[in-house]
Amino acid sequence: MKKIFSFILVAGFVLFLAACGDNADTSGDSNGESNNETPTETAADDASEETPTETAANESSNDTENSNSDSEKINVVTTIAQIGEPLSLIGGDRVNVQSLMGPSVDPHLYNPTQSDVTTVDGADLIFYNGLHLEANMEKMFEEIGNSKPVLAIGEAIPEDSLLEDEEGVVDPHIWFDIDLWKQALEAAVDELKEFSPDDADYFEENKQTYFAELDKVKEEAAVLQEIPEEQRVLVTAHDAFGYFGAMHNMEVIGLQGLSTEDEIGVSDINDTVQIIQEYNVPAIFVESSINPDSIEAVIQGAADQGIELSLGGELFSDAMGDPESEEGTYLGMYRHNVNTIYEALNKGEE
Repeated sequence: MKKIFSFILVAGFVLFLAACGDNADTSGDSNGESNNETPTETAADDASEETPTETAANESSNDTENSNSDSEKINVVTTIAQIGEPLSLIGGDRVNVQSLMGPSVDPHLYNPTQSDVTTVDGADLIFYNGLHLEANMEKMFEEIGNSKPVLAIGEAIPEDSLLEDEEGVVDPHIWFDIDLWKQALEAAVDELKEFSPDDADYFEENKQTYFAELDKVKEEAAVLQEIPEEQRVLVTAHDAFGYFGAMHNMEVIGLQGLSTEDEIGVSDINDTVQIIQEYNVPAIFVESSINPDSIEAVIQGAADQGIELSLGGELFSDAMGDPESEEGTYLGMYRHNVNTIYEALNKGEE
């Protein structure tokens, strides 16, 4: 370097030296390691054990010399975290994922804010559940869909696999059937691949790893079959667990209908108490995103008739838990619900 520097001084090319220095700095930035770690990568570094999904995402990321900068990542916006959290794992360091609705938020009643409009406007891809879950956001998505990709992943489910109520209204809570949810997520991943073909193999590898985790949770949920059949009656605040019940051979009763917009009357409470007495149901459940008053009214109504009934715990239905908690993941949320239901209803043969 000293010889070169001396030569340049003699030749008088000081500006040329400065230009070379600038080019060297730019090259160094592009080949250096990025300081921006995704939450998944940070958690994987700090944790004593990595989940298979995190491991696959990190290994795929290390196949390239450089991590993608934020400006290079695909900006994905979802409505509910049940969509966003899995896509953040499947997308890894190639995507930024933001979910509009956090813990305890009811998507049936949610109205988009000006901040939501701004967030959606800056997205590359937008995913929502559809099937009238986010009823107050459908007009916004219809308008935005004219200028960028917007996908209702629930529409990927075959119509003959969807549940309906007595009035023919489709049940939108498809994430409680793990097999159906895999189909819905598959549609979202296909959209990611189409948007960024160069990352298609990366997304596919992470998807396969994540789907293997879903299959494990499905196997774990088979523990619900140990509950005596006559006690497999799941009573909740609203009818969100139809797919869960169908998958796990449980009778499901919701005080409200498929939407939390439905009103609850005294007759609904009395009818539920009669069913509880008929099936000898030991416990009923509140939901994290719904006011517990209706469930408490049922417990009181049962007590007035001398029926012993307890609160089985809190289930996650329309919203997941805090993002920093295990229940803030789809896998953790599902496990929590299975364990809570099992512990409350498995009272042995009567």
